[in-house]
Amino acid sequence: MTLTVLVADDNPVVRAGLTSLLAAHPGLRVVAEAPDGRTALEATARHRPDVILLDVRMPGMDGLTALPRLTRMAPVLMLTYSGESAVVREALRLGAGGYLVHGEFTVEELVTAVRDVREGRAHFTPTAANALLGMVRGRAVGATAHRVVGSTGGILTESAHPPSQLQPNVSCFGLSRREAEVMDLIASGLSNRQIADTCFISEKTVKNHINRIFAKLHSTTRSEAIAAWLGTRTTS
Repeated sequence: MTLTVLVADDNPVVRAGLTSLLAAHPGLRVVAEAPDGRTALEATARHRPDVILLDVRMPGMDGLTALPRLTRMAPVLMLTYSGESAVVREALRLGAGGYLVHGEFTVEELVTAVRDVREGRAHFTPTAANALLGMVRGRAVGATAHRVVGSTGGILTESAHPPSQLQPNVSCFGLSRREAEVMDLIASGLSNRQIADTCFISEKTVKNHINRIFAKLHSTTRSEAIAAWLGTRTTS
């Protein structure tokens, strides 16, 4: 089956380059290009592409402004030079199915990302993955930071520990610091390859970590492990 793609980027050289790269792969076809968010909305409504490649910073209506409306029509893969953590997090909050930063992926990885995002599988390059990991750890800090009463009086003080110590299920399951980091990334939707790139380890090492994690979490699948890790599954 041929997947149709819309490319939205204000740089005509980038649009032409992406169109050429994707056209060289069987099963992919660029049906429209757009220089800004408003044009992307109009072109999406007209062509109904299977996947939208969307830049962040464009004149007029930018990518983040157009994103919520675009995601109602097709899966969106952010493809941009903007790697700031706040931008990555906002794009994901608004419904992006993945986030690729230029210079951090090969052509084959781009093609795989397009196909996977169409099927609902998220894709992130290392910069975006690190931003996502920070977001996950930030939630762990927010969920477990607490006030404690001093032992010698009634003074309230804030408890402060590194995020890996705050993850509520680390002590419960006995995961090492590295295993906890890998499990955070699994829960964020990253593939083994993306986890390897983010942690600067081999895919084989990632698989070894996952085998040990699954054993400790009494899980056989990613979904079971995530449910246990996030506390939505009771463990025996």
